[in-house]
Amino acid sequence: MGRRRKGRDISGWLVVDKPAGPTSTAVVNKVRWAFDAKKAGHAGTLDPDATGVLAVALGEATKTVPYITDAMKAYRFTVRFGQATNTDDAEGEVIAESDARPSDDEIRAALPQFTGDIMQVPPQFSAVKIDGERAYKRARDGEEMELAARPLFVEELEMVERPDADHAVVEMVCGKGGYVRAIARDLGQALGCHGHVTDLRRVWSGPFEAEDGVSLAQIEELAKSPELDAYLRPLEDGLADLPELRATPEGAAKLRNGNPGMVLTSEAEYGDEAWASYEGRAVAVGTYRAGELHPSRVFNQ
Repeated sequence: MGRRRKGRDISGWLVVDKPAGPTSTAVVNKVRWAFDAKKAGHAGTLDPDATGVLAVALGEATKTVPYITDAMKAYRFTVRFGQATNTDDAEGEVIAESDARPSDDEIRAALPQFTGDIMQVPPQFSAVKIDGERAYKRARDGEEMELAARPLFVEELEMVERPDADHAVVEMVCGKGGYVRAIARDLGQALGCHGHVTDLRRVWSGPFEAEDGVSLAQIEELAKSPELDAYLRPLEDGLADLPELRATPEGAAKLRNGNPGMVLTSEAEYGDEAWASYEGRAVAVGTYRAGELHPSRVFNQ
């Protein structure tokens, strides 16, 4: 018989405005401790030096993590021209330099090639797995790897500030799996001057915005108190990008047991992924078929 996990049966989302320094895993562990929660996870890793939205799911909300991971995200970052680093950010060693600096017009002209559906090679120091091992572990040992390009959808990419000749501030809206460091690296290469990221902030992720986030200092101050519980957002926020179906009482009972259940008409079309609610609470996620939801995930709340 497996050991029962200690902690509270508490479910929901906490939007953390992550500071520079701690890893995403460290933030999740802090949140789990502060809520005394049995289970916690996050939707999309941020590098230690990055700031902004880190959406942390507790309890049953962890079942909705894939929908936030897959959602569109917005970043604001600073590119430093004239230097390439082995990590593609300011933490790495400078491996190439250039005296060339692009004009504003040259930067704007180069950005469209990194929008739409593109192929992106991840940084050498990344969490991509190669033969079961993380790339960053091999990179730390001095190994240079041929990483395969991966598809990425970039909806928007715009220069919003030019503080000086060495730097440009860029905003990007993209889909799942994007590496901002790779954008800065490739932009520098396209402009013939090298480049890396010096500052990175995730402004929003799906329905969650940094300006609504809780700081680590607040989490520590309010730990294990009702005041911290008040910051918890409902599990249903993680399903914002899916159509909602209203379950009938009989349908909700069937769905809770993992069986197809009757739902009321909505905007969902046959075969769509959707979620069913009953009395305002999420019951299940699944596939909509002719008046029924066929569940793939069931929520115990």
